[in-house]
Amino acid sequence: MNFLEQRIMKDGVVKEGNVLKVDSFLNHQMDVSLMNEIGKEFHRRFADRPVTKVLTIEASGIAIAYAVANEFNVPMVFAKKSKSINLEGEMYVAEVESFTHKNRNNVIVSKKFLNADDHVLIVDDFLANGCALQGLISITESAGATVEGLGIAIEKGFQIGGRVIRNLGYRLESLAIVDAMDHTTGNITFRKQ
Repeated sequence: MNFLEQRIMKDGVVKEGNVLKVDSFLNHQMDVSLMNEIGKEFHRRFADRPVTKVLTIEASGIAIAYAVANEFNVPMVFAKKSKSINLEGEMYVAEVESFTHKNRNNVIVSKKFLNADDHVLIVDDFLANGCALQGLISITESAGATVEGLGIAIEKGFQIGGRVIRNLGYRLESLAIVDAMDHTTGNITFRKQ
């Protein structure tokens, strides 16, 4: 069992509807030491790739992306879920559906932050149905940039997202893959990696 799986077993809470709450350490309150370990592990796993940018989606992916970008010593870019008055110029746009929030958002990245010279590592906290990752892949490819890989902290292996992304031919690395959860017992089964 790796460091993230251990932490999920210790502090994760299984809720009805295939929801795994990790808000005490990963995506609401953040354990900074854990984030640093996640950054180091993704750097180790993708050290063979010429990463020039790390891309994620707001908001929960930002801390993980920061830790990863810090290890690669490259800029981190995040797709915004709404356009603000501070955003100007041309944008890449993709529609994504959130499993957790049960809604659709147009996510946007300014064209000045991604271009054809970039080699992008896409990271996020969770992978369920794969819509967010597909949106980030679409944005990256719209920029003419190269997707070097995708890093996910927690993949719900019993949902289709991981299978879809891998079947598209992308290199996907998940630190913890949950194969089953039972909200009545709190049991979590991880896939052996």
